[in-house]
This record gives sequence, structure tokens and C-alpha cells, in this order.
Amino acid sequence: MKTMAQGQGSIGGTATGARINPQRFVVFFVSRRCSLRSVLAEACLTHLCEKRFAAYSCGDPHRLEREIHPAAVRALASASIPLRCQPRQNWNDLSSLGAPKADFVITLDEDTLARQPRWPGQPNSALWALSDIAEISDPEALAHASIQTLHVLRRRLELLVNLPLRSPDRAAFQMDVRDMAFML
Repeated sequence: MKTMAQGQGSIGGTATGARINPQRFVVFFVSRRCSLRSVLAEACLTHLCEKRFAAYSCGDPHRLEREIHPAAVRALASASIPLRCQPRQNWNDLSSLGAPKADFVITLDEDTLARQPRWPGQPNSALWALSDIAEISDPEALAHASIQTLHVLRRRLELLVNLPLRSPDRAAFQMDVRDMAFML
């Protein structure tokens, strides 16, 4: 029996077990509008460990916002995390041929889970459900909630970047990533 290190079902491998870039893992963060939560997650992971992870954010094609939510910009600025503006993407863009192949798909909105496409390559997946803070109308409460969400994401992502990503036990690894949803 081959181990994951030999290419059989390796995390982030292609059908033959080869990786396009063996040093970087691709992570998709999925939220409803791709304007706040997924943007915070993408920027935070890029800030924490850009050499090992390529992070992307995406949202529902029918609800995608054109602009990044101002609360995301302010929360990232307050944490000194740079925001590299990338075009807003819907999940069809990231599930199509020619798109980067995900090693991880982390859904930040339980509402979108059932509507997502089938992701090529059977990536590890986890639901890290976070409240849809973009719906908060009070500016002060929204600012506070955005910073709190960023802190929760940062703690989870710090754990993710420190997991042994080449673990031969894929099921245990996937459970570790899923369990991070319960960390505050």
C-alpha cells in the first residue's frame, strides 16, 4: 500500500500524485458575497504564510459583491495585514478548467455549502461557519465584529499553517482542519 508521501491520494496531488508547486498549498475560502469574511481569510493566510500557501477567496455567483467591504479594509489595516486587491471571483471561476487546483476548501458560510460546485481533485474541505457580519447596520458594531472575525480566523489559520501538511493519515488531518471550526 502506498503512503501519501508516495503520491497515493496525497494532499494537493494531481491524479498522478504530482503537484504543480510542491512547496505551496492552494486554499479556497468560500463565503456568500466574497466581500468580507473570505477576504479577511485570504489576506490573513497570505500574510501568515505566503511561501507555503496560495490563498483565494470566492463567493456565490448570484450574490457576489463588486467591491471589498470597507469593514474588511479597515480591519486588515488595524492589524497591519496588507490587502492585495484581486478581482472578486465567483466559485465557478475557481472550479473551472485552468483554475488553480485546491488542496483545501474552507467554507465560511453554512448557507452556501449545499450550492457550491464539485471541486476538482477532491480537496480537503471544512466548514468554518462565521456570522455574516456584513449585514450589521451599526457602523461601530460592524467594526468590532470585523476585527473579532479577523482574530478568530487568524487563530485558526495559525493552527493550519503549523499542521504537518504531509501527514500520511489524511482522515486525521481532515478532522484536524474541520475541528478548527470550533476554536474561537
